[in-house]
Amino acid sequence: MPDVHRNAAVILSGCGHLDGTEIHEAVLCLLFLERAGFKARCFAPERDQFHVLDHATGQVTSEIRHQRTEAARIARGEVAPLSSLDMSSLDALVLPGGYGAAKNLSDLAVRGAEAVVDPDLVRVIADALKCGKPVLALCIAPAVVGVALASLGGPAVELSVGNDPALAALLRHLGHTHVDVDVDSCHVDRKHKLVSTPAYMLGDGPASIAKGIEAGVHAVVRLIEDG
Repeated sequence: MPDVHRNAAVILSGCGHLDGTEIHEAVLCLLFLERAGFKARCFAPERDQFHVLDHATGQVTSEIRHQRTEAARIARGEVAPLSSLDMSSLDALVLPGGYGAAKNLSDLAVRGAEAVVDPDLVRVIADALKCGKPVLALCIAPAVVGVALASLGGPAVELSVGNDPALAALLRHLGHTHVDVDVDSCHVDRKHKLVSTPAYMLGDGPASIAKGIEAGVHAVVRLIEDG
């Protein structure tokens, strides 16, 4: 068993890449965090998803599903309300992707650069930066981080969503710097302790996204150790 001596908050937003958290990304985050000596604590908003999709057909259904209840399917245990997250007791913040980041944690999927991010998530991201706690964001989640920081008036940071032109343009519009990276790597903004990796923005399966996620977790460890 790994020597667990750090705590990381993992933010979930449902279960399933079309309307919640991307399951492969979340599970790989949990795996590599544990291997790196972290105890992961999962959090999710205490409200319903924006909508529910049939993942077999991609069609919107009439179902109503609760973000925290659905997130528990991934966490295999307790999922605390996002409103209760206190970064002072944690060492790192991790945001897997999936459309839930752009539909439930924010309305980025609907409003683009005019998006609004969940107020609790904005608070948590701001607290992490203020306390010097590393933030790891995957897939589309770096764009949500960029929107959250822009809503606070800064700082301008470096982020990557791989090489997606539209999201790169959105981040630049918000005053941030977008850095192209490959699926098996990550970008580290050392000044602000922000780590981003494209995962399924570029990947085509668990094996292809695993290296970038593992690299992101290792980058978080180095940022913590470097102080």
